[in-house]
Amino acid sequence: MNYLITGAAGFLGSALANRLTKEDHLVRGLDDLSSGDRNRLSPDVQFSIGDVNNRSLLWTQLKDIDCVYHLAARVSVPESILYPREYNAVNVGGTVSVMEAMRDVGVKRVVLISSGAVYGTQGEQPLRENAVPNPRSPYAVSKLAAEYYVRTIGSLYGIETVSLRVFNAYGPGQPLPASHPPLIPHFLRQTARGGTLVLHGDGAQTRDFIFIEDVIDAMVAASTAPTVDRQVINIGSGIEHSILNIAQAVIECLEKEAHWIFSEDSDPGPNRMCADMSLAQEKLDFFPRVSLEEGLRLTALRDDRFSLVDSD
Repeated sequence: MNYLITGAAGFLGSALANRLTKEDHLVRGLDDLSSGDRNRLSPDVQFSIGDVNNRSLLWTQLKDIDCVYHLAARVSVPESILYPREYNAVNVGGTVSVMEAMRDVGVKRVVLISSGAVYGTQGEQPLRENAVPNPRSPYAVSKLAAEYYVRTIGSLYGIETVSLRVFNAYGPGQPLPASHPPLIPHFLRQTARGGTLVLHGDGAQTRDFIFIEDVIDAMVAASTAPTVDRQVINIGSGIEHSILNIAQAVIECLEKEAHWIFSEDSDPGPNRMCADMSLAQEKLDFFPRVSLEEGLRLTALRDDRFSLVDSD
């Protein structure tokens, strides 16, 4: 098949692009490199630098494409609170531009990569796709709006659509920005350096962490699954871990001494988040394979920043 991946130089986009090229698909990648790194991409990916709001560029990139993976987005929750207009322009406006261009060119399937953040605080766990969203940040609002635009424009013009609500993905090579870095690579780096782990709140809040290779399995399945049109599907591990447990697991993985402190002044987010995986199992035949312990080991082993030497 022929694929276009927007946001192709990002953490998830590059892993997806490289997987698809290994499976002998034609893959075009588009990224403005505002946060992505083209060096992550295989030479077999036909990569272009560009903005998803550039309609004429999209028309060119979409020629002869069977399926679009739309990952291009700004992804920092704290940053979105400071710059909601920019998040709306990229995450919502960019999605509308992609859907309009697909309509114009005649591409018939899109897989939108959304986020478990759209659920926000919920009274029941695990989180099912029919729960009423309760977004807590402009980032989450933008992802929810993108889901609605994809489904609505798709239904108007006969484009098959599926939105994957990915929970907390992690793995080797995950970017570590200076401010608000993702939890698992941040804990790994701090522990590897003998630093202190800062746990927001009391550390009892739970999250659903999923290893990147499992995420890519689900994404690949979504492009060809026969009965996913108009569906929103959770992609997580289906297992919740407290932040305190994550800190302990990281320390055990690296076999190093580390200490943690609690920061009661910061917002720890929802008390619990865990994906119900029933629909992913039914529609995508998707069952995550990598446990948290194995995922941490693979992340540390394959990422030079964490200096884990394989003893096998």
